[in-house]
Amino acid sequence: MAEQIRGDEFLTSLLGICRPLDAFEMPLLDAHGATLAEDIYAGERLVMKAGTRIRSTQIGLAASIGLGHLPTRPHPRVVVLSAGPDLVEPGKELTGTEEYETNSWLLTTAVREAGAVAFRVHSIPNNEEELKAVIEDQLVRADLIVVSGERGDDSFDLITRTLSSLGEITTVDIAIENSGRHNYGLVGPDRVPIVTLPGDPISAYISFELFVRPMIRTMLGSENIHRPSVKARLEKPVASTAGLRSYLRGFLSEDGTHVKAVETQEELSSLSDANALISVPEKDVHLKAGTEVSVVVLRRRYF
Repeated sequence: MAEQIRGDEFLTSLLGICRPLDAFEMPLLDAHGATLAEDIYAGERLVMKAGTRIRSTQIGLAASIGLGHLPTRPHPRVVVLSAGPDLVEPGKELTGTEEYETNSWLLTTAVREAGAVAFRVHSIPNNEEELKAVIEDQLVRADLIVVSGERGDDSFDLITRTLSSLGEITTVDIAIENSGRHNYGLVGPDRVPIVTLPGDPISAYISFELFVRPMIRTMLGSENIHRPSVKARLEKPVASTAGLRSYLRGFLSEDGTHVKAVETQEELSSLSDANALISVPEKDVHLKAGTEVSVVVLRRRYF
């Protein structure tokens, strides 16, 4: 039986197995989008601070003071593997109990949005030896491996057994609604961090935002590894499960003072409709309209 832990405990464990990547001098155009590893001075004046994301303005500034390279932490290389029976690539016809494979597309692009280089691998075998071979093949190009698989069928146990044969793996049950079991640890001769996420796309994305994105931002050496969080008041009442923290998909008002939960919480469209996650504490089952809640901001506005 997996130990049940809080989300913050899980995040602490994950951050303990990753570190900022080693920095090196990168040509200006290659450095774009990565993270500055050292303070940059023009004479005695500090003009760029370590830990900042290198954007076009930093590139222009570097060029203006005669720098052709910048000390940069590279984009982490993240391999995304997706598991589960009866998964079919989008664009093909479905038959029987088949469904379209979603998680690798969702997670690969989320990895890119976090600032990493993403490699998508689908679909992974349902045979332990073949799965082990796939993961070993990916280790040569991975700073982090993310695996999403079903939590309620044999695929989770298959993944757990396979990863345990490759390194040190811990299985935990996260006290977050619809989250369930996760694995994490270090695998391979280079001790590459690996995390497994739920098979349900909504749960997988929430786990990514809460746990994997901070790992990627840590590897980047970023100043800010967490999404911004604000206090806002509920426009409508919400319900949750006692004893588990919930993260409801919501829409935060433009001024950041009010938030409302998306009505179709069980549908994948709730992710694309939402610009925030409403955090409902473990002790709360019903929250009235007007209650102040913590809100994780996913994006500030639509474009």
